[in-house]
Amino acid sequence: MTSTISGTEFASPRPRGGLVQGVRDSLVIAKRNLIRMSRIPEVIVFGVVQPVMFVVLFSYVFGGSIAVGGSTSPDAYREFLMAGIFAQTVTFATAGAGAGIADDMHKGLIDRFRSLPMARGAVLTGRTLADLVQTALTVVVLAVVALIVGWRTHENIAKVLAGFALLLLLGYAFSWIGALIGLSVRTPEAATSGGLIWLFPLTFISNAFVPSENMPAFLRHIAEWNPFSATVQAARELFGNLPEGYPVPAAWPMQHPVLASVLWSLLIIVVFRTLAVRKYRSATA
Repeated sequence: MTSTISGTEFASPRPRGGLVQGVRDSLVIAKRNLIRMSRIPEVIVFGVVQPVMFVVLFSYVFGGSIAVGGSTSPDAYREFLMAGIFAQTVTFATAGAGAGIADDMHKGLIDRFRSLPMARGAVLTGRTLADLVQTALTVVVLAVVALIVGWRTHENIAKVLAGFALLLLLGYAFSWIGALIGLSVRTPEAATSGGLIWLFPLTFISNAFVPSENMPAFLRHIAEWNPFSATVQAARELFGNLPEGYPVPAAWPMQHPVLASVLWSLLIIVVFRTLAVRKYRSATA
């Protein structure tokens, strides 16, 4: 017995379109990544240990040595410091996002996803959403440790939550930079290195750990227009952690830090999500 198949083409399924379908596919990928993270608890543990060490070391080593608002009080510096530590923590998650995507690329998992009828951007969106959840858990643990060592907020709960929301928005924005790096390198190790090497100057040439007024003029201007600095300044303002007598720089982002933080984060998301999705399509074609 013979059978004839006519007019049939064997091709990979086309991705389904539509906003609702894209959201649904992204949530499925996010769930997959969260389950994967839960099965590798050491990644979460190490991700929490590093920022906790920064809190303890900076609080007790530099507290009392750096003048903030004309005061060298360890308590004043601790409150000044914490917004910077929170911001550093959410941005350093960039390296993990890049390494995770590079690992999926290296193992061929991304090619398997491409064979499924799903939205093109869902793989990357789901990955960044899962990283955002992990980052939020890290921030919660970090906040508890900060409270233990003496950090306090001095604004109402709505402003405090808004401060944390801005920090997580910045972390989500930077995770798209990590996604682009992960798609652009060949190994997870290269993604980790590439995700960290530019973060150190970004976070240290800022107002995160020392007031920008103490920097040389050319570095001060960079620090004041740094998107990282805008979020740190906004978080300090919303937490009520700006010391009395602290001189706010005249640069526009420092005068309007909340608005500047939102604009910077949204701009980074739009630009790097577009580049990452385009790279995803070409890298896995």
